[in-house]
Amino acid sequence: MTMTSPHDAPAVLATRGISKDYGPVRVVSDITLEFRPGSIHALLGENGAGKSTLIKMLSGVIAPSAGRVLVDGEPRQLRSVRDGQALGVVALPQELSLVPGLAAAENIYLGMRRDGARGLVHRRRLDRDAAAQLERLGQRIPLDTPVGELSAVQQTMIALARALARDARVLILDEPTAALTDTETEQLFAVLRALRDAGTAIIYVSHRLEEVFALADTATVMRNGRHVWTKPIGETDTDDVVAAMIGREHGQVYPPRAEAPGEPVLEVEELRGHTLKGVSIAAAAGRVLGIAGLAGSGRSELLKIIAGAERAQGGAVRLAGADVTRASLTAAMDAGIALVPEERRSQGLVMGDTIQSNIALANLRALSTLGVMRAARERATAERRAAELRIKATSIRQPVDELSGGNQQKVVLAKYLERAPRVLLLDEPTRGIDIGTKAEIYQLIRRLAEAGVAVIVVSSEIPELIGLADEIAVLHEGRLAGTVPAAESTEESILHLCYRKTA
Repeated sequence: MTMTSPHDAPAVLATRGISKDYGPVRVVSDITLEFRPGSIHALLGENGAGKSTLIKMLSGVIAPSAGRVLVDGEPRQLRSVRDGQALGVVALPQELSLVPGLAAAENIYLGMRRDGARGLVHRRRLDRDAAAQLERLGQRIPLDTPVGELSAVQQTMIALARALARDARVLILDEPTAALTDTETEQLFAVLRALRDAGTAIIYVSHRLEEVFALADTATVMRNGRHVWTKPIGETDTDDVVAAMIGREHGQVYPPRAEAPGEPVLEVEELRGHTLKGVSIAAAAGRVLGIAGLAGSGRSELLKIIAGAERAQGGAVRLAGADVTRASLTAAMDAGIALVPEERRSQGLVMGDTIQSNIALANLRALSTLGVMRAARERATAERRAAELRIKATSIRQPVDELSGGNQQKVVLAKYLERAPRVLLLDEPTRGIDIGTKAEIYQLIRRLAEAGVAVIVVSSEIPELIGLADEIAVLHEGRLAGTVPAAESTEESILHLCYRKTA
């Protein structure tokens, strides 16, 4: 018996010259692609490359302006998400659209007619069928617990089970690991590989290239709304993908490092907290200090205590010799310490407010006179920072919830840069951001360091720390495992320290 390779199988979903116009602007142009059963197809590109628009056309959210969508080789008009689902094309957006107050079974079959006697829901049958869908994924999740109380990976599994309940033959996943830990990501990958092996076509959108090379069979790169190339994953590498996505070589992503150490600005001595157990580090003007460590190692807690967002249980924090250990968040900020938090949407921004209002929020005293906000000063500040950071928006009056993740992060940075900090603390500053915008943020971080700011960066991406930082301090279970020059480090050497208890 001859086995059929996924690359040889007929496409279950395809596009032929598909385009999308918004008024006079063409955001997706002439895309021809094929997605085959039993294959995971990665869709790559910067924010604004057209990926989201393309998957909306594939799943029936919007209609193409030109070209055709084919299902099983036949042209189909997908006028709604329901049309796509009826043909087996189901998209799982980054925000999973689950109802937090409902349990797993209700969420899995939400919107599907399942009447029992006299039109009532047959609860036992609903739970039995929901358990069967989760069993297909190898999952045992409490059926009576509201999904809002479940973990992020359990919620993702419920969304996948809902797709299976709709007989999905094509699954479209948009940044599915954004809220998952490394262990949860591996759990999800195992499920996706099993679905692929069972014949499902999976379209996988992610900014995390290491995930793509670990998971995908095929990769497509888009840039400026156009198709650049499609290749089997074994015929490409990270440098090739990055060059296709941003139009320049991967080695140009990270700016040159500082040539000589500056004077120490921040000194942390034997700092203790809920997780930290006596950590000592120093950050110098003009330098970027990276902080590495596994989840739960105390990375974020370290930044929060330095910034005054959490109280130290012992030890000292000194800024230019002055003790700021007990300073509040506001007092630390006034002294020159700024923290850009990990959760930019919930902790760094007021999502419904404008770019201008968000930038002004951390600078009210500087932008007001006798307690009265000066509108002209507020507007000029926002316009200057938006231009400096190249924030892509219709205007500074645009609400930040309408911006891409990368541009939202730039607004957070603008808000704190206006305070001219002496120490800038960045917690996962490029999470969920495309490679092009990452490169812009790396350049900005290096410019700030060159201007004399001491920068401390926490990142889960070890290659990012190696490329960006001057030194890397590695934490393990709340202790300092070592501090090493970034230029002399490898991912393997950093990981060895991540698993070691003491220096």
